[in-house]
Amino acid sequence: MPIRPLPPVVVNQIAAGEVVERPASVIKEVVENALDAGSTRIEILVEGGGIERMEVVDDGCGIPQDELPLAIASHATSKVAALDDLEHIATMGFRGEALASIGSVARLEIRSRVRGNDVGGVIIVDHGDVGSAEPAACPPGTRVKITDLFGRVPVRRKFLKSAQAETTRIRRVVRDLAAANPDVGFCLVSEGRTLLNFTASDAVSRINAILGKEASSQMLEVDLSRDGVSIWGLAGRPDLARPTAQHQILCLNGRPIVDRSLRFAIREAYRGLIEPSRHPTVALFLGVPPNRVDVNVHPAKTEVRFRDDRLVFSVLKRGLEQSLLKADIVPPLRVSAPETQSGGGHRPLFGSGQRHAESGLLAEQAREILAEASPPNDPVSIVDSARPVIQVHRMFLVTEDADGVLIIDQHALHERVMFERLLERIGSANLPSQRLLVPEMVDASADAIESLESLGAMLTRLGFDVGASGPGMLAIHAVPSLLAERRVDIGRFMVDLLDRAADLRAATDEETALRDVLDMMACKAAIKAGDSLNSRELADLLSMREQVERSSNCPHGRPTTLRISIEELERRFGRR
Repeated sequence: MPIRPLPPVVVNQIAAGEVVERPASVIKEVVENALDAGSTRIEILVEGGGIERMEVVDDGCGIPQDELPLAIASHATSKVAALDDLEHIATMGFRGEALASIGSVARLEIRSRVRGNDVGGVIIVDHGDVGSAEPAACPPGTRVKITDLFGRVPVRRKFLKSAQAETTRIRRVVRDLAAANPDVGFCLVSEGRTLLNFTASDAVSRINAILGKEASSQMLEVDLSRDGVSIWGLAGRPDLARPTAQHQILCLNGRPIVDRSLRFAIREAYRGLIEPSRHPTVALFLGVPPNRVDVNVHPAKTEVRFRDDRLVFSVLKRGLEQSLLKADIVPPLRVSAPETQSGGGHRPLFGSGQRHAESGLLAEQAREILAEASPPNDPVSIVDSARPVIQVHRMFLVTEDADGVLIIDQHALHERVMFERLLERIGSANLPSQRLLVPEMVDASADAIESLESLGAMLTRLGFDVGASGPGMLAIHAVPSLLAERRVDIGRFMVDLLDRAADLRAATDEETALRDVLDMMACKAAIKAGDSLNSRELADLLSMREQVERSSNCPHGRPTTLRISIEELERRFGRR
């Protein structure tokens, strides 16, 4: 078959395969054009999930009638004139492909009038067949109407989801564009029902309107600038984390983006504050000079490339960490009202009579703990006298602070303390190591051994000396002193480490893998539920809680501490 140029309609349909993925991507392209036109209010009307009909109406600058044919031509744009302009892109669109691509796979009608003109113009493109521009009566601004999307491309239409699913995608796109442009009003109507309606406002009001009143009271402000890169926005407290990342809004220079590296920075900032399976709620706005970011790396312009991606990663992560560090993130304990029984008698507030006997034992234990007085000048005695503490069921600690009663999970808190201490120590030197008199032998697969060997430098930093000893066998010659002192089962620990070796090798960087292994070490070496603590150990643990960051959650994200506020206690006892 000879080489020959493709017809324009085929070229546009190929481009449409990259730009027009589904109705939501059509809405995104047209709304971005409306934003570039200086609109102050944009209305989006949808029917059948956008498959049947989509309309975008704006009050922007409009398009002159004689330029309408150029508006739907490939690679015709008012936003880029020379090669140098690609280095300083400040508009939402710039390729000049969107309308031509949409017109090749749908029926496209554009009505527009320049403000100040008495008459506007209209042009229709029917699945690639371009009509002529004609005079038309219309208000100032532009109305873009798209119907019968993929009507003549049935293969593409089969890949679309249900109308409801496509509407949900459109709603998410409009939400993100509205978040990035708070000074513009947005209205989304589907099947005659208003799904979104935002008036022009400031950034904080817009984010609160998007996330809802319940979330707005749980958001922390993020604000940091460094070396020309700035991050501002709102970040949710850890207990606002969601099962998916759909409540994460990330914008760059007014453009919603999707960036895996920055999503990872968000997760790292919340590391240890939420469970790994949950995702923080954030709305963050990055400011980067246009000449230091390339937005021309993805047809839909949702992905970008930074010239200094490490700086951007660091600023975003550090900005979130600073906001979380300043906040009191100890979750309140929700105390439900006591249940009553009908038909005479009532349920005891503290359970059965057996519970009363146990409570007496706990009170006796508390008296024994308080009776073990330390010397007057011993700092432990100062902590004891200032903040009494009892151990409940050898699992929880009960004490107080200025805001109420604290209930602490002893294992989770000790795990957090040990993790922070290990992380601080390894930042300056390798962890101390202890050689074993007799090497510990562990069975291992060839893949596990290969993965572990690739982590050799990291294991040396941690204090391990591990090597292959024949086929399918590992020999452990030295271990971190901490694990030896805490009498951790080294063989079992190494088996767990081998199970995770492949994931650790695939980690984004060595520091991430290092933190994962420190998580494991802290968990294995920490005080366990069921361990009895004397008064000195109790006081030491509480003292350490005040000295480490993020002591309210263990490294895995579980809470270490719950609080019953003074107000809640007063309410429960009828003082309020």
